[in-house]
Amino acid sequence: MNKTMKLVVFILILLFIGYNSVYVVNEGQQVILTQFGEPVGTKVVDAGLYFKIPMIQKVNYFDKRILKWDGEPNEIPTNDKMFIWVDTTARWKIVDPLLFWQRLKTMNRATLTMDDLINGAVRDFVTKNNLAEIIRSSDWNEAYVSSTESATRKEKILIGRDQFSQLVLDNVSKITNGFGIEILDVLVKRVNYTNQVREKVYSRMISERERIAAQKRSEGEAKKAEILGEMARRLKEIQSQAYLEAETIRGTADAKATAIYGKAYNKDPEFYAFITTLDGYKKIIGNNTKLIIQSDAPLYKYLKDFNKGF
Repeated sequence: MNKTMKLVVFILILLFIGYNSVYVVNEGQQVILTQFGEPVGTKVVDAGLYFKIPMIQKVNYFDKRILKWDGEPNEIPTNDKMFIWVDTTARWKIVDPLLFWQRLKTMNRATLTMDDLINGAVRDFVTKNNLAEIIRSSDWNEAYVSSTESATRKEKILIGRDQFSQLVLDNVSKITNGFGIEILDVLVKRVNYTNQVREKVYSRMISERERIAAQKRSEGEAKKAEILGEMARRLKEIQSQAYLEAETIRGTADAKATAIYGKAYNKDPEFYAFITTLDGYKKIIGNNTKLIIQSDAPLYKYLKDFNKGF
């Protein structure tokens, strides 16, 4: 082998060693170095270029982003013997890659572990609680559930669907923390009913909505009666006030008219009597009116005088 060939081989060996002496950590990654199957050094969480002993140390990459876990829907019986399908999901991340590597090694094993833990916690909660606790939110003060086909009873919501998720999260987190995993949240994506339960649940939902509708109608009728009663009271109050004002105005006008009549009478009683008698004629005598009066009646006085003068 000549010197040129030896130089080429030497350069290739250096390149091979150099290539295996460095590794790159990208954003969203974290690394644990192992040497002969044992972890060495500390975890690497910052992105950049790093060095290792070639051929001896191995780079183990782990994701440090938030990951999603999706479980398979499970058929679970509730405490009140209702079979339902529960579909859950969770978000998680690796917070301690060294502990994760020591306990679980791979992502597949981590997924299987969370399958067991989360599904077990969900099943444990569902079997210990009634259906209303799983499908209702905790802000519902009470729910109406069927105890028989023809009767309903009230059931208070003590935990609810949102607290159900929190309880599952708390129970699972106690164990996953020992695996270097942090469970951020657990959510119930869907609760579905089996065919045997669906018709009963739909009937219950209909009866509950009818109860709520009847309650709303009753409240509406009560509010309507209250509004109508207030309207009637206000109307009577307005009418009474208007009647009082009208009577006051009428009384004032009558008083003024009486005063005017009095003044007119005091100035010329005979002329006043004449004018008022003429006004009386207008009101009494029509086109086909016939009067039968005594000759000494006041009403006949001016007619008699009129005939004399004529």
